[in-house]
Amino acid sequence: MTTQFSQFSLSPALMARLDANKFEIPTPVQIGCIPPALEGRDVLATAQTGTGKTLGYLIPIVEMMQKAEGRGALALIVLPTRELAMQVEQAFLSIRSNPSQTVALVVGGLAERSQLDAIRRGARLIVATPGRLEDYLKRKLVRLDGVKILVLDEVDRMLDMGFQPAIARIAATLPAVRQTLCYSATLEGSVKEVARKYLNDPVRVEIGSVLKPAENVELRTFEVEQDKKQELLEHLLGAETGSFLVFVRTKHGADRVARRLVRSGHSATQIHGDRSQAQRNQALRSFSEGRHRVLVATDVAARGIDVANVAHVINFDMPKMAEDFVHRVGRTGRASAHGVASTFAGPAERGDLRKIERALSLHMKHFRVRSADTAKAA
Repeated sequence: MTTQFSQFSLSPALMARLDANKFEIPTPVQIGCIPPALEGRDVLATAQTGTGKTLGYLIPIVEMMQKAEGRGALALIVLPTRELAMQVEQAFLSIRSNPSQTVALVVGGLAERSQLDAIRRGARLIVATPGRLEDYLKRKLVRLDGVKILVLDEVDRMLDMGFQPAIARIAATLPAVRQTLCYSATLEGSVKEVARKYLNDPVRVEIGSVLKPAENVELRTFEVEQDKKQELLEHLLGAETGSFLVFVRTKHGADRVARRLVRSGHSATQIHGDRSQAQRNQALRSFSEGRHRVLVATDVAARGIDVANVAHVINFDMPKMAEDFVHRVGRTGRASAHGVASTFAGPAERGDLRKIERALSLHMKHFRVRSADTAKAA
């Protein structure tokens, strides 16, 4: 029998918002996380991006807010990137059951004034990246002593990015008695340490293999000379339908690939660390709304990108680690849709490719490319 949101004993006001957004059948991560979170238990969940975990923690937050009175932050969500924080803010606004459930976005790269105004007006939820939140705490511009629920999302990414000390300093300002919900794609050493430090007897939720691309993503590898990669990309754009998310290693590479695509008549845009936040937001919006068919991205800029309906992921340059491969490939084949992920391996990258296949126990479909329109199965 299919579980439905109506079986979680949620308030009529929240159910009405879920119905309005066409949320009827919860995902496995939501089935695992929502009931214990509603009971006030701590939760430690391993799940990839795209499994529905955001709703898994927003629903308990909205339910808790309905019963609380007063002003000021009741819940704090800490995440690795601005893009992810902005998506979580939008998701919260779409399901909140009352306009008094206000939110402050606390991230770098955007004007402080509107963020601080929202805090001063008594925002009930703060969605933050660690650096900017820590800055506000140091300057005594935000108080977290009323927080009842702390969410640490994409913990593995935050630790990769060096945020462990910031998380520790933020946690030190919170009430000792609180509920903590922790989400990560992996449970490696440093993530375990964070869980041990901040969670109290957590319910453990594990969704799918932590290091495995989704079953519904077709994995292909093209053995291709470095100087033929652009030609192959353009061939695939001509041969297949749908949107393309293209991963490259460097900012310079992202600009170069996007510029060449535009010159060849393709609608392409790019995001990387040298682009301003406004430029990144604009590129992401135009890609998700279909005004650009191709988004060229570096790994750091792409962390936290959550765009529905990406038909094809291209690893134009090989990712450095197996985990990065899983994160990249996880941008397609979302919510059980079919996706395709193609990896371009130049002569110098074939060893890296074999390492990734071994680490993930995968065997991808291999093609050898002489010129772009002669891709032969190897």
